[in-house]
Amino acid sequence: MASTVLNLIRLGRAGLVLAQHGVRFVPKGVTPPLPVRLALLATAPLRALTWPLRLGKPAETRTAVALTKLGPSYIKLGQFLATRGDLIGPELARDLSHLQDRLPPFSMAEARRAAEEALGGKLEDHFIAFGPPIAAASIAQVHKADVLDKATGQRRTVAVKILRPGVERRFKADLDSYRFAAGLIEKYYPPARRLQPVAVVQNLADTTDLEMDLRLEAAAISEMADNIRADRSLPDGKLRVPTVDWKRTGRRILTLEWIDGIPIGDTKRLSAAGHDLQALGQTVMRAFLRHAMRDGFFHGDMHQGNLLVEADGTIAAVDFGIMGRLGPGERRFLAEILYGLITRDYRRAAQVHFDAGYVPPNHSVAVFAQAMRAIGEPIHGRKADEISMADLLGQLFAYTDVFDMQTRPELILLQKSMVIVEGVARGLDPGLDMWTAAEPIARAWIEDNLGLPGRVREAGAGAEVMGRVLADLPGVLQQAEKAAVSLAAMSRDGWRLDDHTIERLAQADAHQRRWQTRALWVAALALAGLALAGWLS
Repeated sequence: MASTVLNLIRLGRAGLVLAQHGVRFVPKGVTPPLPVRLALLATAPLRALTWPLRLGKPAETRTAVALTKLGPSYIKLGQFLATRGDLIGPELARDLSHLQDRLPPFSMAEARRAAEEALGGKLEDHFIAFGPPIAAASIAQVHKADVLDKATGQRRTVAVKILRPGVERRFKADLDSYRFAAGLIEKYYPPARRLQPVAVVQNLADTTDLEMDLRLEAAAISEMADNIRADRSLPDGKLRVPTVDWKRTGRRILTLEWIDGIPIGDTKRLSAAGHDLQALGQTVMRAFLRHAMRDGFFHGDMHQGNLLVEADGTIAAVDFGIMGRLGPGERRFLAEILYGLITRDYRRAAQVHFDAGYVPPNHSVAVFAQAMRAIGEPIHGRKADEISMADLLGQLFAYTDVFDMQTRPELILLQKSMVIVEGVARGLDPGLDMWTAAEPIARAWIEDNLGLPGRVREAGAGAEVMGRVLADLPGVLQQAEKAAVSLAAMSRDGWRLDDHTIERLAQADAHQRRWQTRALWVAALALAGLALAGWLS
């Protein structure tokens, strides 16, 4: 009860601030549930009284001011919802896309205290120079510092990221109120259930949890460095990440190599320095797609402020607090959709939606393919600089309601990131052909995973599993015999639902499931062998 009251108070305060700034989080044309209608009615006088204060101020400015006033977690929520035009409407999503994650820095005294608590000892024990903050966001701020490399005796410059004091506590409280609101929406407004607002909030919570442990950000940088090490030999592979200083990194502090470069959004300086803007745009787009489809691990916040161009034209990515992961199924979905739209194979692109379970089976593949054609054909009839990935995603969202498509939380960050990357690439090269840039990456993934190499790997994996099955076969048979004896004893003695009986039932069921799994692998291996024979003949 106490938590309910606290959540209502927090949400009520947020509603008043939003009303004061004229922000309405209900899409036009949508009839909200009764509690929301009552809240809007209650805040109507405040909106009317503050109307003169908002006169002449654009909607995106008012929205940004309101969310900044509400605090760090609302800034993150706003940035997150900017990708969900289907949830909050395209107009508000467009306003939120202008939201900048910038806050006043916390004091040097607090930064010193945080660094000393994280690393132990005095600040001077770890840094020979420690400057004022150069950037401050909702979760952390960054300082420029110098360290002494004891091995070489050389002085080097580093970037030090420190979490805001008390930020974890503030986020936890606000996320509790978001979950409370999402639960009410799902309970009392059935049309919103397919959008899975509770899952959306949980996805935001998972993302921010990772952001607030800077050791995980360091690990993400290290993992991506391993993934892209071989890419430097590719014509469009000039993207790198900074080196982690693990000795000066902990849960609330992260120390990295300092990157000297030109912000990728400063096209005038880039041109003056002799950089090829078109090549940079293609590198950004293809690097992102390669990371998402090949590695299943991508930078989730590749905006212009997080990309720097070094003197040799290499793009250095920074700020790895938001990372995305895609499983094999999601990667196939992404590759097939892109390739289907590029090659105009709409039936194939539609079938992938059904295979992945994104569209319920009660709908027609042919009708969905027709909808995909309605999206794809206009793209092929337009010039490259008129094609927008953001518009494409908007059109896909428009069909989600018609075909009862549920929100896929694992794709939310991917959708957001694709829109951001498109903006960066188009800022460098307004005429960039998105499909020409994407086609070789999608084609390579499909050939490598669904062609002969992929089939060989699958057959090899199946053979390895079968080898383990055969090696375990004597033990499996012995366990199966014991399970049969147990079942016979239960049958003779009667069914007693005590703890011992339940445990034996669970064991018997587990054995049966393992046998079913092994039988499926036998069948899969046989099919893989037939398929491989067909490819080789």
